[in-house]
Amino acid sequence: MGSTDQPGASEPWRPRTVLDHQIRDVRKETLQEFTEYAERFARDHGEPGTLSQRHLERLVAGQGPNGRPLGKPRPATARLLERIFGMPIDVLLSPYVPGDNQAELDTKEQEFRARLRTSARVDTGVIEVLRQQLNLIRRLDRQLGARAVQAEVAAKVQQATELMQHSTMPSTRARLAALLCELCTLAGWQALDRAQMATAWRYYEQAKAAARESGDKSFEAHATAEQAFVLIDMGETQDAVEMLERVRKDARRYAPRILTSWLAAACGEAYAADHCCVAALRAFDDADELLCPQPHDVAGPHVTLDEVHLKRWRGHALARLGSIEAIVVLKDCLSRLDQTFARAHASLQVDLAIAMKGNNIDARRQYERASVLVNELGSARQWRRLASMV
Repeated sequence: MGSTDQPGASEPWRPRTVLDHQIRDVRKETLQEFTEYAERFARDHGEPGTLSQRHLERLVAGQGPNGRPLGKPRPATARLLERIFGMPIDVLLSPYVPGDNQAELDTKEQEFRARLRTSARVDTGVIEVLRQQLNLIRRLDRQLGARAVQAEVAAKVQQATELMQHSTMPSTRARLAALLCELCTLAGWQALDRAQMATAWRYYEQAKAAARESGDKSFEAHATAEQAFVLIDMGETQDAVEMLERVRKDARRYAPRILTSWLAAACGEAYAADHCCVAALRAFDDADELLCPQPHDVAGPHVTLDEVHLKRWRGHALARLGSIEAIVVLKDCLSRLDQTFARAHASLQVDLAIAMKGNNIDARRQYERASVLVNELGSARQWRRLASMV
């Protein structure tokens, strides 16, 4: 027989664990209801953890089958529960003492003090290690695609958020905020690539908040500009144009030159999506004029932009506009692009397939090549563009 959701009717109800108490007494939910909620929460917040009702029954009971000791859940499941309840997993699985709510509050205070002490140990060396980890994740993301590292980025976002929120040193907090902004923009772009629009939007909102905490306006400008691409992909092109025009105008006063070039190109794509050919080409001309080699120690947000990437971006806009010139531009970029930029390569192949749509043989060949790349990377965003050709 299957396990039950409630103890026997003859037995007075007593929560066995803090988790049990939180679900039934605080949230007023059955285990089935909470399992369904946890599934939605994981999906909406990009958490990889899973929780079946049978597993939850064991967790709230504090013991495994036949009374065997209960081991800790998988890290992903533990993190999911910690995010939902705001308590460490050890506290959630600990025995619940009836009527002793103060004991639970004291345990949470101890956890809070521990987080404060952990954040107090963050120094320049720790932040440099975190930034190196971010750079490594970026490399994996560009070469393997969002599907391979999306969960890892989400975990790093959570880690940086907790460190920043519990930091009391203004200089450390500002540097952690800048790092968090970069992590959130990466997470937002990954969600966009996976066609998770609402999730992408939330990450960009978090990125902008972190940017304001950092004190560097260029971070907020970059995050806001990337957020506009959510609108572009949803067909809200006029709103995207207005957002990017405003950001680009303001950023001229403070942004590094490489970022102003990137913002001009971003405006160019928005104009192309809104079918404003002249404005799009003028924006790309501006981006080309502003483009300059980026020093390794440049302050501000991370952007990948050089002559080849900018030309690829222009080719993308030309393909959107239905210009025959796009084919020449994109083919030249294809021969010059660093192949470790796998997602950029896939996007370029999709652009080329779209640009060559009128030539059946060549278009079919490019479509097949693009399909293989997009399938390997798991890019729902590029699949949508390919599907529009059918």
